Amino acid sequence: MSIVDNLNEEQRLPVLQSEGAVLVTAGAGSGKTRLLTHRIAYLIKEKGVPPYNILAITFTNKAANEMKERISRMVDCGDQVWVSTFHRLCVLILRRFIDRLEGFTTNFTIYSDIERNRVLKEIYRELEVEDDDVRKSIDYHIGNLKNTNADPDEYFSALTNYNSELIEKAYYMYQDALKNSNALDFDDLLIFTYKLLTQNPDVREYYQDKFHYIHVDEFQDTNTIQYEIVRILAGKWGNILVVGDEDQCIYGWRGANIGNIINFKKDFKDAKIFKLEQNYRSTKNILAVANRVIDNNTQRLKKTLWTENEQGGNVSFFVGNNDREEADHVARTIRDLVTKGYKYSDFAILMRLTAPSRLFEEYMLNYNLPYKMLGGFRFFERAEIKGVTGYLRALVNPRDNDSVLRILNYPKRGIGDGTVEVIKQYATGGSLLNIILHLENYPLTPAVVKKLSAFRDLYLDLKTKSEQMGLSEFADYLVDAVGFKTAFNTGNDEDINKLQNIAEFVSSVKDFEENNPGSTLKEYLESITLVSDIDSVGEDDDYVLISTVHAVKGLEFRVVFVTAMEEGLFPINRGGERPSDIEEERRLAYVAVTRAKESLFLSYSRSRFMYNEVKYQEPSRFLREMGFIEKQDYLRPNSAFYQKPKADTSSSIQNILNRKIDAQKKDVSAFTKGTQVLHPKFGAGVITDDSSLNKNRMVTIDFGNMGSKTLSLDYAPLQILKRK
Repeated sequence: MSIVDNLNEEQRLPVLQSEGAVLVTAGAGSGKTRLLTHRIAYLIKEKGVPPYNILAITFTNKAANEMKERISRMVDCGDQVWVSTFHRLCVLILRRFIDRLEGFTTNFTIYSDIERNRVLKEIYRELEVEDDDVRKSIDYHIGNLKNTNADPDEYFSALTNYNSELIEKAYYMYQDALKNSNALDFDDLLIFTYKLLTQNPDVREYYQDKFHYIHVDEFQDTNTIQYEIVRILAGKWGNILVVGDEDQCIYGWRGANIGNIINFKKDFKDAKIFKLEQNYRSTKNILAVANRVIDNNTQRLKKTLWTENEQGGNVSFFVGNNDREEADHVARTIRDLVTKGYKYSDFAILMRLTAPSRLFEEYMLNYNLPYKMLGGFRFFERAEIKGVTGYLRALVNPRDNDSVLRILNYPKRGIGDGTVEVIKQYATGGSLLNIILHLENYPLTPAVVKKLSAFRDLYLDLKTKSEQMGLSEFADYLVDAVGFKTAFNTGNDEDINKLQNIAEFVSSVKDFEENNPGSTLKEYLESITLVSDIDSVGEDDDYVLISTVHAVKGLEFRVVFVTAMEEGLFPINRGGERPSDIEEERRLAYVAVTRAKESLFLSYSRSRFMYNEVKYQEPSRFLREMGFIEKQDYLRPNSAFYQKPKADTSSSIQNILNRKIDAQKKDVSAFTKGTQVLHPKFGAGVITDDSSLNKNRMVTIDFGNMGSKTLSLDYAPLQILKRK
């Protein structure tokens, strides 16, 4: 049986087109991973291509691992194929050749956004930049310069920003700080790989000879420099297949260039173009909604998703009088469906921004529904874990100044800011650890020498043990030697939690060692630095996922709730409406809808508590485009897909305004601190905070087992039981 026999005709054609350049535009749920894995297996099994001459690039570790597993099931030597994320590929290249670039060695550290921001914070302090808007501007331009692969001199000479000189100075200070620490941020991984390939013909030829066949998944998400790297790698053989969907290009804010699809057709003039339009994921009704909204975009190759799946139930539409009603509706619906046999992991609650997530988390707790917030505070970003990994980073890369500063007084050992400033003075931009390791060469006071000597002895001991022990054995030793258990053995809840997290960290090292025999400390650090939010979503986990739309791209769920679909929230208000911005927001709505397999629930709230006040909301224009509301009467559904919500949706905008006026006539002066009240859902409670009573007509109420709630007196059906 041939590899291609179980593919449909749309998938089979690009697989058989094994030579030359191929562009596949693949709609959501159309089986692009299936296409990629079958093509690689076809090249190996039926075309005789050695697996080590094949490269496949995708955007998440989760997708890369899934691809590896599928290929290995299809062909015996599938594990020899290079399947990697862009950043992982660049790390592998740089670990071998970065010493070709002046000032860097192969034991460089990779700085995450947390380390990056710490370095920038120090630069802002030196430059006396206190204005948040100026800091944001500097941060933006550093990222934009790198994402576009621009020449710094040309970039800054063309910059007309009022603070252009300050931005330029901060950029060069930032790059110098990274170089002094032998460190690269995520953008530098791409830039330095590009430099290596363009400036070193032997390096370029080595990788061009290695990769005879190149595959790129999620091509629409590539930025300018990622595309350039791929173009260079394919420069000799020209065998490159890219799979993408311009309708799912949602990362323009971080440099993704939808124009790369056009550039591909220009750079590879004989490229063959194929479309995948058959969807295997969603019902017909869900796809109808998706097609309706995306058809309003103009920057796209015309295609219409279709499916042989069943019609499916109607797409549900709910209008909440306020954001609490919306959150309650979602939680109750999940609870009811779970009683009918659904698992918690079948559900995703999606939103454009994280701001509305708090209420959904609250109502998950109210209904005792397990959940996870994707995009929240990650395990490896916790302070105590950063403390442990700081020691590991400093051992691997002694020039890593950020890690040295992090661990110098962590846990506390009496090394204060004054001592740190003394070290910085002698380091003058060089290695801080070098000063500490050679204290005798500097005119330091006995007190300073005493404090730093203890740290130096600890570091040297850890360095020796790290070279003698295995990974997990050393992780255990480090936790004891540094004194984390003693420092956090206070008995309070916060320190107990820290100790539990550190124990979990040691377990993660052991797991990594078991899965990667013979691995090094450097490889472990790479594995936790290059991890993304989506990698933490396991198939065996059973919880409701609450997430932004961006964070779940590539995932699918039986039931999806797309919430807070209001103007200003989805689409977001960017302070100026450019057509390209709205088109990207519309692509986000398309991605959100197409995550759903069986059931889709859309909702918005007529009012939402934001920025310490109740704001009256207009429904998203995307709801109108999907056919759920009319242009002039936002609250009247006009679609066959509409399912009557439990909330009243018969009113017009004028009725909302009338309700607002009526609510504001209500006398709320009796709802003061200490007053006992009754809520029909939360039960009896006591007002604990009335500081927003006069300004926003809000109070905070302690409902005992139901927790503390901040409610609007304009909407909450409260009855006074006993006055203060």
